[in-house]
Amino acid sequence: MTTKRDFYEILGVSKSASKEEIKKAYRQKAIQFHPDKNPGDKESEEKFKEAAEAYEVLSDDNKRARYDQFGHAGMSNGGGGGYSHDWNMDDIFSQFGDIFGGHFGSFGGFGGFGGGGGRSGRRVARGTDLRVKVKLTYSEIATGVEKKIKVNKYVPCKECNGTGAEGSSGYTTCTTCRGTGRVTQVVNSIFGQVQQATTCPTCGGEGKIITHKCKACGGEGVVRDSEVITINIPAGVAEGMQLSVSGKGNAARRGGVPGDLLVIIEEEKHPELIRDGNDLIYNLNISIPDAILGAPIEIPTIDGKVKIKIEPGTQPGKILRLRGKGLPEVNSYNRGDLLVAINVYIPKSLSKDEKAIIEKMSKSPSFAPDPKEQSSFFERMRGYFE
Repeated sequence: MTTKRDFYEILGVSKSASKEEIKKAYRQKAIQFHPDKNPGDKESEEKFKEAAEAYEVLSDDNKRARYDQFGHAGMSNGGGGGYSHDWNMDDIFSQFGDIFGGHFGSFGGFGGFGGGGGRSGRRVARGTDLRVKVKLTYSEIATGVEKKIKVNKYVPCKECNGTGAEGSSGYTTCTTCRGTGRVTQVVNSIFGQVQQATTCPTCGGEGKIITHKCKACGGEGVVRDSEVITINIPAGVAEGMQLSVSGKGNAARRGGVPGDLLVIIEEEKHPELIRDGNDLIYNLNISIPDAILGAPIEIPTIDGKVKIKIEPGTQPGKILRLRGKGLPEVNSYNRGDLLVAINVYIPKSLSKDEKAIIEKMSKSPSFAPDPKEQSSFFERMRGYFE
């Protein structure tokens, strides 16, 4: 298993780099390792793909934030992460070629893409991304869950198989670009004279022209419909986290690349537990007798009810920690704790007999306030909140 390098390291930028700095760094790396400049060099080709993958994540605010928080673990498909491409050259040229101002075409002295290189320059349309919100209970967050959701979106037209043309004879090859989707011209660049490839103005980069449009989709290749999509949500996700399901967004016009489905996580509040990162907090109210004498108490956890023992003489503000009873971290075996905050309930009114008992107890030396306990209470609380 190959360990991925840090994306910031790949592009040679700091973690505080601006979008413009990241874009500039990627451009420099891509020119340095461009296959036209390094023909037959597999190592350069891999670095070229590596830089594209790093740029895809760091140029997107949501993906970059998730990467900064979770690293490569937060990006993986199994965790609903942000990148899922098995990068090839056509992916890179179609998705990022625009940031090179047209110089991603054929480099005259370096082998020539679109010419001798044999790679098609046909423009590939990409469908738009869709966003959905999924609400999860704490139990679902604790274990991970599979959700099936119905999404209304654009799907490929079944009548024309997404081509937009009526039958196999419903379109012809563009005579301007001869089906490549690109036309070239010689321009001067930093490498000297190069062939610059641009989108064919006749077919819009598709390489073909529809002569008979499909009646079902009007030549678009897509129609409105719905699809039930299965989403595997990993354990440990949190409110506001965004997961990505590759290729499950809107279908693209005329057989292009579909967009992604972006899943926004929402938490359903628990009636008794409060989330604090991966820890859970439970506020336990006990009676004065239970605090004085001790008692077994049943409390809720993510996994069901458990019994804990309240020790005799338990003071208000005491925090009991149940190890491993919190929520897990994303893509990790680490798990938070359940913190039980002890509150002693003081009744607002007493009967005459109860009041007499309390007055008698108050005269006992055992019930005299201990200044050390007050100091200890503040120390415990300060240690918890710091």
